[in-house]
Amino acid sequence: MHRAGYYILLFAVTSLLQIFFFNNLSLWSCFAPMVYPAFVLMLPLNASSIVVLLSGLVMGVVMDWGMGTAGLNTIAMLATAYQRRPVLNLTLGAEVVRDGGIPSMSRMGQHQFVQYLIIMMVLHCVAFFGFEAFTTSYFWYQFLRLVVSTLASILFVWLIMSLFTPKHASR
Repeated sequence: MHRAGYYILLFAVTSLLQIFFFNNLSLWSCFAPMVYPAFVLMLPLNASSIVVLLSGLVMGVVMDWGMGTAGLNTIAMLATAYQRRPVLNLTLGAEVVRDGGIPSMSRMGQHQFVQYLIIMMVLHCVAFFGFEAFTTSYFWYQFLRLVVSTLASILFVWLIMSLFTPKHASR
C-alpha cells in the first residue's frame, strides 16, 4: 500500500483526538461528537471489504481500550465498516467505486460526498447510541443525544476529511 504512512497518521490523529479531546468535552450531556469513524470513511473507494472490516475492527478495539467502553466502539465501527461498500455503491455507483481514489469532494462531487458522509455517520451514531442505551427508557433524551451528537460528528468529521484530503485527491 503506497499510502500506508498517510493512513497511519490519519489513524493516530483521529484516535488521539477522540480519546484526549472529544471525550473530555463537557459542554453538554447530549454533546458527544465522534471523529474516529473518519479513518474508515477515508479509506480508498476500492479498498477490499476485508481491509475495511479489519480497519474498523482495529479502530474499534483501540477506541474501546482508550475510552473504556468494553466493545461498544468495536460494534459500532464494524457496523459502519460493513455498510461502507453498499453506501458507496448507493451514493456513487459501483463503476466509480471500482475506479478507486480517496473519498473527497473533488473526487466524488460535493453532493455525493456530503450524502456519503451523512449516511455513514448516521449509521455509526445509531449503532453506537443504540447499543449504549439498549433501552427505551428516556427515549426522548436518547433521541436528542443521538441527533445532537450526530450533527456535531458530521461537522467534525467533515473538517477532518477536508484537512486530510489532498487538493488533488482524484486518484
